[in-house]
Order: sequence, then C-alpha cells, then structure tokens
Amino acid sequence: MSQEANPTFINTDNAEPEAAEASDRQASAAVSAENAAVETDTAAAVETAAENVSADKKATRLTQEEKRVGKTLKSSLTPEELAAVNTKKGLLQLLSTKNVNVDKALLKLRYEQELETLQVELVKLQRSIQLEGRRLAIILEGRDAAGKGGTIRRFIEHLNPRSARVVALPKPSDLQKGQWYFQRYAEQLPNPGEIVFFDRSWYNRAVVEPVMGFCSEKQYRVFMQQVPEFEHMLYEDNLELVKFWFSISKDVQEQRFQSRRLDPLKQWKISPVDDRAQENWDLYTKYKNNMFSKTHTTYSPWIIVKANDKKRARVESMRYVLSNLQYQGKEDTKVQLSPDPDIVMRYHRSHQSID
Repeated sequence: MSQEANPTFINTDNAEPEAAEASDRQASAAVSAENAAVETDTAAAVETAAENVSADKKATRLTQEEKRVGKTLKSSLTPEELAAVNTKKGLLQLLSTKNVNVDKALLKLRYEQELETLQVELVKLQRSIQLEGRRLAIILEGRDAAGKGGTIRRFIEHLNPRSARVVALPKPSDLQKGQWYFQRYAEQLPNPGEIVFFDRSWYNRAVVEPVMGFCSEKQYRVFMQQVPEFEHMLYEDNLELVKFWFSISKDVQEQRFQSRRLDPLKQWKISPVDDRAQENWDLYTKYKNNMFSKTHTTYSPWIIVKANDKKRARVESMRYVLSNLQYQGKEDTKVQLSPDPDIVMRYHRSHQSID
C-alpha cells in the first residue's frame, strides 16, 4: 500500500509586517544619517560664521587712543561723518580727508587722557572713603556760567553712584523758609563712606540772595555770623569740606550766556538770574569779596579756581582734591597730583581776581 507524503505548510501571516518594519527601519536610518550630516554642516557653517564675525569685530574695534581721537573730533562732525567714525577704517579715512585743526585736536586728546588718569585716582579716593567711613563734601560756588556743573559731571563720571551724589537744591518751600537756614543743607550732608557735591550751597545767601533781593538785610547779617560757626562744627565732627570758587571774567560769562541761548541743548540752563548777572556784575563782586573776608578760615579755606578755560579748571580742581586728601594707593601713583598754582590757589586778600 502506497503511503502519501505529508504536505509542508508555511505560515505567511507575519511575513508582510516584518518586511514592512525592516523597510521602515532602513528609511529611518537613512533620514537620521541625512539629518546628522545636515546638522554637522550647519554647525560647521555657524562656527565659521562666528569666527568671521569675531574677526570682523576685532578688525573694527577701536583702541582707546582711537576712541579719544573720535571724541575729539565729535564736535566738528556731521551725522554722516560721525557714523563713519564707528569703524577703524572710517576713522582713518576721516582723518585723512577732513580739514581738522590738528593743534586743537591734540589739545583735546591730551585733555581726555589727563582727565581719565585723574578719574582713576578719584575712584581710588572714593574706595578709601567707603572703607574708612569718611565723609567728604565738595562745594562748588561761582558766578553763573562759571563751569560748576560741568566740573561736577567730570568728577562723578566714573564714581560709584551708591556712595556719591550731587545736591542742587531748588528754591526753598514755604515750610523751609520758616526753618533754620542751614537745616535743609545739613540734611544733605554726606553719610559715612559718602561723597557729596554741592552745585551751589548754603553760600547762596552770601552772594546770590542779597544781590537778587531774595533775603533781608537781617537774614544776610545773621548768616554771615553763623556760617563760620556752622563750618567749625562740621570740622570738629571730622567732616572733610572743600570749598571751590570758580572765577571767570565778565567777557567770558557773556560769551557763555550767548552760547546757551544759541544751543538748544543748553537753553535749559538759562534763568532770570542769568539775565541780570551782567548788569549786576559789580554788586556780585562786592558781596563775593565780603564773603571771602568773613568766611575764609584755616579750618575751611576758600580755594579759587581760574575757570576761563573750562578744561584746565576741571583737571586742576581734581588735582587739588587728590593732592589734599589721603587715599590708598596715592603713594604709588605716577600721576601729577599737584595743581597748577596759576590756576588753583587759596584765597588771599592781596590776590587779584579775574572776576
């Protein structure tokens, strides 16, 4: 009897899904490889671009000297020329093509260099005052347009604003008019570790107020009696006080008033007091001289600064402060700290003033 062979059966139910999965895995691998290649190319491109940007920045970054030259030229440039100075190439082109007064540019450049070195020393002074808990008040007085505000701005330009401030009080309120005259100024005196600059001070009552009729004769007389005593109390309390008088000639004052009238950025400085400053010149001189004679003392002397040249007045007044106050690192400095005696001097009755 013949025997039939058993048939072999093949299960094909899972064959198609497995093949599809294999195909998907291959496609996914291909996509991943392609993405990786793209990411690598992108990263390389970004790195190259970054290197190019860095190189461009290095090529166009101005040195300190070039920045000072650019600042020197700023006042004589048009907006288009000023934009060109933002790159080294533009600056070099401008220097070669623009008609610049070289002597004036060099003077401005030397002034900027000198100012910066003195400002570094002022930062050291401030740091010492902070660490030692000292109190420093610097008063700047003088006729209108003498350059007091501009000098203060250069003093504080790089100081820590947390421990240096400017006091420029407005006219007193009705309440303050009934207080002791020195009260609102005493409230503004420096705290331990602080420097305060007074852009005008209690000495308003010594000159401006009597000239303009803002105080009575009795108020003026009482003030002149009390101010040496007030300042002696400050001295005994170890407050360091510097009193500057910025001195300018009548012609220079008029020139600066005219500059304020023509310059829209300076017109805010013009006040009714300015309008009468020239006509009251001699009266200001009378009260100024009386102020010096009554309030110049050994413990609180007046320091006269000849300010017809604003730039010299700024740097020499800085030198006076730095030379007369102690601070850490002063002995090691290579900066000239002694002020020019032709610009800065202690008040003396025989001194011939330009104002």
